[in-house]
Amino acid sequence: MLIVLLGLGTWQVYRLQWKEAILARIAAAERAPPVSLAETPSPYTKVSVTGRFRFDLTAQFGAEVRDTRSGPTMGFYQIVPLERDGAPTLLVNRGWIPQRREEALNDPPGVVTVTGYIRPGDVPAWFSPADDRALREFYTLDPDAIGAALGIHDVAPFILVMLGSSTVEGYPAPAEHLPRPSNNHLSYVITWYGLAASLAVIFGMWMRKASRS
Repeated sequence: MLIVLLGLGTWQVYRLQWKEAILARIAAAERAPPVSLAETPSPYTKVSVTGRFRFDLTAQFGAEVRDTRSGPTMGFYQIVPLERDGAPTLLVNRGWIPQRREEALNDPPGVVTVTGYIRPGDVPAWFSPADDRALREFYTLDPDAIGAALGIHDVAPFILVMLGSSTVEGYPAPAEHLPRPSNNHLSYVITWYGLAASLAVIFGMWMRKASRS
């Protein structure tokens, strides 16, 4: 059992180093300037895109509670088509919006340049809530399904998640960072090595007691 516990702890040490390397690459990508959008971009690439928002075809995605100045508030993510010259329409997740709000949304008119990261589309899971296409409320981030419900037939097969800063007032509130995987490996290292040390101490006490009897 001691060998097993030490093996699990050592395995988590390697996992910790692997995860920290991934997080370092993500942090470096955040600091780097965005690149032009390729025809088939890699997931989570930071890109910059120019086009015109179609706010008449706005949809909402998901449901999330956030802490606001008025307390915990239910909201959703705003999905807006971005029309581009000579390229498929791109669905943009502009950020979180509270369901109840008094201030107007920040909806820029005309040609805009959007910076964000590429997010692959999803497929419905067994327990996913059903989309309401008539109300443009979606719970699965499927570009094809959302585009079809909005009457867009040349939609890109991915979503652009807009990046921004929390210092900007108003809504939508864009994502501030690229998505990061959880990193709990250090706690696992401490747990497995701690159990190994405890087992060694208990075994030592048992041996000491046995030698005296």
